[in-house]
Amino acid sequence: MSAQAGGGRSMSAQADRLYDLLPVVHRMRDADQGFPLRDLLRVLSRQADVLEQDIARLYDNWFIETCDDWVVPYIGDLLGYALLPEAATLEAADAACGAGLGHVLAPRADVANTIDARRRKGTLSLLEDLARDAADWPARAVEFYRLLGWMQHLDHPHPRRGGSADLRDPGRLQRIGWANGAFDPFAHSVDLRRMGSQRRRGRYGIADVGVFAFRLRSYPVTTTPAYCEEEFGPHCFSFSILGNDTPLFHRPVEETAPTHIAEEINLPVPLRRYRFAERGPRADYASVSAALYGAGRSVLIQAPDWPARGQGLPVPIEALIPADLSGWHYQVPRGRVAVDPQLGRLMFPANQRPRRGVWVSYQYGFAADLGGGEYARSTSELENATRYIVHAALPGAAPAESWPAGHFGGIADALAAWAQAKAAASQPLRALIIELAESGVYEGSIDLQLDAGEAIQLRAAECTRPVLRLLDVRASQPDALSIAGQSGSRVLLDGLLIVGRGIEVQGPNDEGEGPPPPDDLCELLIRHCTLVPGWALHCNCDPKRPGEPSITLDGSRAALRVEHSILGAISVISPLRRGEPPPLRLCDSILDATGVERVALGAPDEAVAYVDASFSRCTVIGEVQAHGVALAEDTIFSSALRVLRRQLGCVRFCFVPNGSRTPRRFHCQPDLVLAALASGDASRRARELLRVVPQFDTVRYPAPHYLRLADDCCAEIRRGASDRSAMGVYHDLYEPQREANLAARLQEYVPAGTDAGILFSN
Repeated sequence: MSAQAGGGRSMSAQADRLYDLLPVVHRMRDADQGFPLRDLLRVLSRQADVLEQDIARLYDNWFIETCDDWVVPYIGDLLGYALLPEAATLEAADAACGAGLGHVLAPRADVANTIDARRRKGTLSLLEDLARDAADWPARAVEFYRLLGWMQHLDHPHPRRGGSADLRDPGRLQRIGWANGAFDPFAHSVDLRRMGSQRRRGRYGIADVGVFAFRLRSYPVTTTPAYCEEEFGPHCFSFSILGNDTPLFHRPVEETAPTHIAEEINLPVPLRRYRFAERGPRADYASVSAALYGAGRSVLIQAPDWPARGQGLPVPIEALIPADLSGWHYQVPRGRVAVDPQLGRLMFPANQRPRRGVWVSYQYGFAADLGGGEYARSTSELENATRYIVHAALPGAAPAESWPAGHFGGIADALAAWAQAKAAASQPLRALIIELAESGVYEGSIDLQLDAGEAIQLRAAECTRPVLRLLDVRASQPDALSIAGQSGSRVLLDGLLIVGRGIEVQGPNDEGEGPPPPDDLCELLIRHCTLVPGWALHCNCDPKRPGEPSITLDGSRAALRVEHSILGAISVISPLRRGEPPPLRLCDSILDATGVERVALGAPDEAVAYVDASFSRCTVIGEVQAHGVALAEDTIFSSALRVLRRQLGCVRFCFVPNGSRTPRRFHCQPDLVLAALASGDASRRARELLRVVPQFDTVRYPAPHYLRLADDCCAEIRRGASDRSAMGVYHDLYEPQREANLAARLQEYVPAGTDAGILFSN
């Protein structure tokens, strides 16, 4: 490890440190005999390094900031920090599987702030800090007795207490049920039910305190072209490059003081039209709030040379109008731009539309680091690889006539340069990295033809979300991202959003008999990517081409691996000479055929796809028809799973619809609930089958709650994974454990006689 990290010179100096302490005369005698003493001392030096590292680690383990993860519960025990019962089941042998769960059951920040929390016990702002430290959820704490309707004393007025609704203030009226009432400003009658009731929870009681948890995260999109909605007019645009409606979110602002109670601007919540507007004493909603628009804030719009040459970078805040663009009907004055933050729409004057395009920066809501996005992700490097940088068009920047060495204006130019470099090289070049530098749009068709042993990685730069837009430019041929290779070749896709077409892996031309030919792509690896299900979207998020696959394996035996990604259906066209089925691995991903009646994994020319599939912590929408399933765990199959080869493989801790044909199953649903029922009770059996069906908030990409389990989904699914977390792609969020951990902290730190409860705002 140290030799690779520090280089050969530093390693040799470290390895010979004991040898260098010897007198010169002994080193001279050792050199005459072929350095046997030096070799012995090098072995001792390596053991001394291990001992020193262990001593240094023991010192670091004295402090909560630097200690290993396994030490956190022990430090918490010294402070009297109460762990959940599940923490006792974590074992060192399961470190690879339980590392994420260990962070949830013993949060480092919560243990570190234990003493400070005890000093602040009973204060309202502490409850928000507990939600952040114990569950990693931003929160807003509300004392409901302040919202009770009561007659105020004339000598002691409380103007900030809840009052009656002002029908002339639509902004305040919108807050009644918005975010589950977290920002409700009005007075209510007393509710005698308790907040902590297991049956029907109350809310507006004298002793009730609500902690509104915000589970969605706010992700940025930086300087990306807006989508022109040409079907409604060339002056209509969507913030989303996919052309769908998307609610814009706040970019949370850090709170100024520990005692501050979180407001809308401090939380990852959607922007409301009336919140987006600048409100004055006369309730003027015709201008935009300066706290939400501008560089480094929630929204920024750039339109080069609009409304006049040299302007529009960015569009001034004085030109914006908050508006309701739900029907694309709005009379926009000249020199102004109408913005609808709830739908993510823009409208320019029909007689003054931007000629050089529109670029936007905004925030959108999602639940996890999944698919293409501007979040931190670990990306592996190809060894001895040549790196090319590809740039996207930026607002106001003229097209470059010439690029520096290694920089290009398009992916096709980078591939052409790579072909020339391979032809001119004296030694074979085997590895290429094409890095997309900006979160822009990269258009055109891509055809990757790899030589034997060659590897090409097409990846996003750190914290960017490049959009690869595959256009329909050839009427007689498909325009997919085409990949073909020879033996030992690999293709890696990292951090991309691919729209317009899918990926097609071409196998070798094979018309004979005998063993499969070796000249074929070895592996296709897709990580943190989004292959838009249905290729493209309408405004309402319905797919434009719902029957089209995102990945087609056409006669190829390439191994396919998908990690932390979102993709549509997978179609497998089997080669003529088969051999053993190639592996197909999906991990922490969504496989969405855009409908439960469609086929998520299958073959267009056969009954099943000739692959050996594996699913780990996935959510699958559509039928799976595979030759074999080696392993499926913690996965939700919304439609039937049909496997041809049932003798091998295992399905464990999954939801598999009744009537599926699978390998042996262990601890799956609805098998468990049916086994617990008495035989012959057909009506109860039918009710139980309906009860344990997974319920999702929405099944349409890219809604903020895309394929998240609904809060009223049954416990058998929400806690049905192998480690008592939720089944499906959001398994690693460990939301049941986070909720239990936060509930335990609230019981410890709320004021005496107070009944606190957790309310989910999104």
